[in-house]
Amino acid sequence: MTTKDFSIKWLAYALALLPVWFAQAFLVNRFPLFGVVPSLLPLAAVAVAVLEGASAGAGFGLAVGVLFDTLEPGSAGWMTLALTLVGLCAGLLAQYVLRQDLLGCLVCSVLALGAIDAGRILARLLTGRAGLSAMAAVAGREIAWSLCFVPLVYLLFRWVFRRVPKATVL
Repeated sequence: MTTKDFSIKWLAYALALLPVWFAQAFLVNRFPLFGVVPSLLPLAAVAVAVLEGASAGAGFGLAVGVLFDTLEPGSAGWMTLALTLVGLCAGLLAQYVLRQDLLGCLVCSVLALGAIDAGRILARLLTGRAGLSAMAAVAGREIAWSLCFVPLVYLLFRWVFRRVPKATVL
C-alpha cells in the first residue's frame, strides 16, 4: 500500500467518524431513553477494529479515545487507553475467533461496552460515589441503548471499508 493509499484510507475513516461523533455530541444526548444516553464513539472503534484487524483497530481506538477524552467534559483521560485496548481486543477477536461481520461487531460491542462500564463502576466503587446496584442498572440500560446503534455504525464503516484501498501482498 502506498503512502497515498494509506492516507486516503485513514482520512476516509476519520471523515466517517465525524457523523458518529456529531450524533453522540448533538443528537442522541437530547433523547435519553430510561435516563441514559448511548455511547457511540466506542462502537466506531469496535467497528473499524472488526473490519481492519488488531493493529489498525488499536490505532483507530487510540484516535477515537483522544477525541472522546478531549470532547467529553470531566473525562480524566482514561478513555484513550480504554479504547486503544478495545480496538486491539476487538480486532484480535474478529480476526481469530469471530467473523468480521455484523454479528462479530455486535459481540465485540457488547464486550467493549461492558468492559468500559465495568471500569467506570469499579472507579466509582473505589471512591464510594454510588452503590453497585444503582450503577449496574444504569450501565445495563446504557449498554442496551448503545447496542441499538451498532448496525448503523457498522454499516457506515463497512461502506468505507469496501471503498478504501487495501494492503497488497507481494
